Amino acid sequence: MKLTTEIANRFREILLNGDWVAATNFKDQLSDLTWEQATTKIGKLNTIAILTFHINYYIAGILNVFEGGSLDIRDKYSFDLPPIKSQEDWEKLLDKMWNDAEKFANIVELMPDKKLEEVFVDEKYGSYKRNINAMIEHSYYHLGQITLIKKMVLEADKN
Repeated sequence: MKLTTEIANRFREILLNGDWVAATNFKDQLSDLTWEQATTKIGKLNTIAILTFHINYYIAGILNVFEGGSLDIRDKYSFDLPPIKSQEDWEKLLDKMWNDAEKFANIVELMPDKKLEEVFVDEKYGSYKRNINAMIEHSYYHLGQITLIKKMVLEADKN
């Protein structure tokens, strides 16, 4: 199996369909939430909706580079979620995330392995492999937060 196929499958696992490492994935954790639950604030923690936007902000930004565009994302904007005021707004955010994640994985899978060692945009960002692996690791980090916040939100709903 090509290395790019293995990496694409790892990416799909955390976002779309796996359970090997974390026993869950973003799609499993997010698909059954209402927009009210996703936007519920627990103390000073980010909401589930904000964390979802945050991860997809980076997926979409890297995807733009994969598709021949420039690297336009900036950390300072990565939590700037537009208001979620309905179930439709929440579902649009999720649909964008699933579509961007699948495109991202498909492009990685089709890359030749040697592309992984090439410079990603600028030498200061390292290689394609470094950035793709960082996206996977970053996603696991926030999936853990989402899983815990979801438990708190659902517990609060019971009371």
